[in-house]
Amino acid sequence: MNKLSMLGAAFALLAGNSALAAMGPFEVYEQALRNDPVFLGAIKERDAGLENRIIGRAGLLPRLGYNYNRGHNTSKATQLTARGNLTEDRNYNSYGSTLTLQQPLLDYEAYAAYRKGVAQSLFADEAFRGKSQELLVRVLDNYTKALFAQDQIDIAQAKKKAYEQQFQQNEHMFKQGEGTRTDILEAESRYELATAEEIEARNEQDAALRELGALVGVQTVDISELAPLDQNFQTFALMPANYDTWHELAISNNPNLASQRQAVEVAKYEVERNRAGHLPKVSAYASIRKTESDSGNTYNQRYDTNTIGFEVNVPLYAGGGVSASTRQASRTMEQAEYELDGKTRETLIELRRQFSACLSGVNKLRAYQKALASAEALVVSTRQSILGGERTNLDALNAEQQLFTTRRDLAQARYDYLMAWTKLHYYAGTLNEQDLARVDEAFGQGPKTQ
Repeated sequence: MNKLSMLGAAFALLAGNSALAAMGPFEVYEQALRNDPVFLGAIKERDAGLENRIIGRAGLLPRLGYNYNRGHNTSKATQLTARGNLTEDRNYNSYGSTLTLQQPLLDYEAYAAYRKGVAQSLFADEAFRGKSQELLVRVLDNYTKALFAQDQIDIAQAKKKAYEQQFQQNEHMFKQGEGTRTDILEAESRYELATAEEIEARNEQDAALRELGALVGVQTVDISELAPLDQNFQTFALMPANYDTWHELAISNNPNLASQRQAVEVAKYEVERNRAGHLPKVSAYASIRKTESDSGNTYNQRYDTNTIGFEVNVPLYAGGGVSASTRQASRTMEQAEYELDGKTRETLIELRRQFSACLSGVNKLRAYQKALASAEALVVSTRQSILGGERTNLDALNAEQQLFTTRRDLAQARYDYLMAWTKLHYYAGTLNEQDLARVDEAFGQGPKTQ
């Protein structure tokens, strides 16, 4: 192999490595699972919440305790007699050892605390499921924002090039006495507006890339590392096709609604736990106690005592605190119920919006694609009409502006459709890695099949 062939092969290898380095949304998501601090924090939050089940159950299980004490005592004992007081100095050691086993038999407060712990554990699990799905949405949202910003940059640069050519042409015609100063100013104004649009798009792209960087654990991501959207990607078949089924899915599967329902359960059993302050408690206990000289009355005496029995605790009056706590917990439960209603309405409104966006998105894409073809033809025909004296410089600028606007709107419609399809599954509570992998197929090179 000669040097030229080796150099060509090296460039081909570098190009291949560059293509392999491009990340699609699914790969970004996989890295985010390992690096996103919000998601990692959600894992710890869930793990902490799951412990509430064990904490609540502990109140229903036996309790075993051991107490031991040993000490040296110096005391003076005085005995009153008819003959006078008899005083005795005592220096002795004492100790006590007690092993106690207690089992609640009737304790509604402990039962309510257990049920509250179960609800808190389920709440933590559903909240984590919601944040897991939210991570999928955040990845795709920032990914598409970065790519759309790049589209806007490309369009702005194309605008600048077109307007610069128009400016030079108008300036040349003005020098030849065939144009006007107004034509030059119009082209110059459009050029400066395109420059401002490019600056704004770069700022938006920088923010989106930094968000992606935070997700994958780096300072920022370069736009060249992201796989572009295939311009010929196929829209997805909407399954199920009717809204009522999506409505039912959201009610039964949406993790935010499920976690809010568990929040209502938590508040409900907090009411019961407080109300139990009026109820008696019954427990069984057994103890083994060994003592020696543990008091003045048992000086130089040793006792081995085994006890088994029941203990009843009946609350009579607590200054009104139990009633106030119960009322307070009841208001908190009612608040949670209203919040559930509000969250349900909000979720269903968004679900309907995304469902409609998916249906209309297909037609919007077709319409924008036809509009783009028409806008491109309009630019060509306008330029030809100018040569024939039928159109003016302003007509050409407006035709080009319409073309660039249509390109931008078509790009926006593509990303909006993918986001709507993803968010529809998110609000329905069914969004998973397979859904993101399907969206991931729309990014990269070459046509994709449905």
